[in-house]
Amino acid sequence: MSRLSPINQARWLKFKHNRRGYWSLWIFAILFIVSMGAELIANNKPLLVNYQGQYYTPFLVNYPETTFGGEFQTETDYKDPYVVDLINKNGWAIWPPIHFSYNTINYQSSSPFPAPPSLSNLLGTDDRGQDVLAGILYGFRISVLFGLSLTLISSVIGISVGATQGYYGGKIDLVGQRLIEVWSGMPTLFLIILLSSVIQPNFWWLLAITVLFGWMGLVSIVRAEFLRTRNFDYVRAARAMGVKDRTIMLRHILPNAMVATLTYLPFILCASITLLTSLDFLGFGLPLGSPSLGGLLLQGKNNLQAPWLGISGFIVLALLLSLLIFIGEAVRDAFDPAKAY
Repeated sequence: MSRLSPINQARWLKFKHNRRGYWSLWIFAILFIVSMGAELIANNKPLLVNYQGQYYTPFLVNYPETTFGGEFQTETDYKDPYVVDLINKNGWAIWPPIHFSYNTINYQSSSPFPAPPSLSNLLGTDDRGQDVLAGILYGFRISVLFGLSLTLISSVIGISVGATQGYYGGKIDLVGQRLIEVWSGMPTLFLIILLSSVIQPNFWWLLAITVLFGWMGLVSIVRAEFLRTRNFDYVRAARAMGVKDRTIMLRHILPNAMVATLTYLPFILCASITLLTSLDFLGFGLPLGSPSLGGLLLQGKNNLQAPWLGISGFIVLALLLSLLIFIGEAVRDAFDPAKAY
């Protein structure tokens, strides 16, 4: 805190003064950190196994069944009663709190799939017999990582294009604006659906195609700030002293443009997560079987007799988007000079 400049200290105090946004940031950070350690919380493999005095970490390393006295060279199925009995007789195992991964089928369920909430599946199972809580944990992580990646990459591209147009103006700005108008008019969702029917989508493919059509969100904001600032006296003085254009853009103009840009980032992140959820819900997102909040909502739509599916997906998605909106409002107020403490 003491290393911040006085103006940034004032902004931080304004942000903290917005209690809703401040606590939303803490809650979001805790949920994100927890989801990053999903393998330690929800896994169909033990975290640590002691077998005949030797220690093993199955959640990190794949061991053949023969390692624990079994008969096959294939990967150990730690849910198999035969393997469980072998380990218990010759040692012990430490399991994560949830004994299922996002793709683990609960063959021990006494109810048909989708099974209602129970002690073994706290939020029930989907129609494939997979644990809903584990799917939410892994799906939350993928959604946030996708949103953060898309926000970061598209922001870098958008800021670079907007800064170039605003600083140089003239023909560069004119041609750039016309190209952006044409590019932004393309039906992004339909193009993604069309390409998904040709190429098997995955995380990186979806990220690349959404960046290709989603980098224009910050162009107009940065462009307007550069157009406004480029004729200020200190910028003209730097140009007259022979300072390179790139240095002027990065050191003298960009910090002013970032004030407006930072207030939009949480909302862009929110839109990115919503986009992935929408694609998964429509069936054009991540591959079938991947943990996904949109896929959980689709499960709820297809299984109206299992309300825990749709309700779980809705609550998690609503909570996530609400936290991001509250954080965005707090950031916007923190950078607003008209706002008092």
